[in-house]
Amino acid sequence: MIPAVDLLGGKAVRLAEGDRERVTVYSEQPWELTAEFVRAGAQRIHVVDLDGAFGEARQVELIRRMLDAAREVASLRDTPVEFEVGGGVRDVGAIEALIEAGVEKIVVGTLAVREPKAVEAACKRHPGKLVVAIDARDGMVAVDGWRELSSISAAELGREAATWGAGGLLYTDVARDGLQVGPAVESTAALQTQIDQHCEAENIESVDVIASGGVGTLADLDALASVGIRAVVLGRALYERNFTLEEALSRC
Repeated sequence: MIPAVDLLGGKAVRLAEGDRERVTVYSEQPWELTAEFVRAGAQRIHVVDLDGAFGEARQVELIRRMLDAAREVASLRDTPVEFEVGGGVRDVGAIEALIEAGVEKIVVGTLAVREPKAVEAACKRHPGKLVVAIDARDGMVAVDGWRELSSISAAELGREAATWGAGGLLYTDVARDGLQVGPAVESTAALQTQIDQHCEAENIESVDVIASGGVGTLADLDALASVGIRAVVLGRALYERNFTLEEALSRC
């Protein structure tokens, strides 16, 4: 289970369906949130730089501060913690800057659609470090902060990313994100099955699909686990205290 921290204007927020006009602010000190999640047992934290996703200045210094806070707690607990960061990673320079900042996994979405050769090369240059975001609306991949639909399907992008050697596939059903209406269990499981079959046919190691969007209850986590989904990003449900991170981690 991976807690999420979405950043907008230096604050930790959640958007409904990716709409910045439908924003709820949960913390003005997001570095404290990351430390809290590590204390609760998180081994990976998912960070989305919404400013970057919307084409504004990226919040690299804030992310560094969050990293420092999380790792300070992790060192006291003698447990590792990874950061998975996305949002506005639209060129190779942004990938390299985040890696230089100490981020373990970089999430790329729009770049994977618009410059697949560059992402493929980055996957080979940084094995296991790139996670390809598959933000889908009606089966098609959305780009540019979910404002535009591309001509590539979620399944097609997933197969390509697996062939590149991506370290994970972050699958979000855009219509469910931030609404706690239940995750897209069937489509997430179907994507994992398609990836597994593709990788078996190509004789390459398969890639985990990370579920994101719509989780509102512990039963939602059980539903995803029942179809073989091994990783889930948690956002609003944690902030609204539907359940605790400790309770979610106990489901693993």
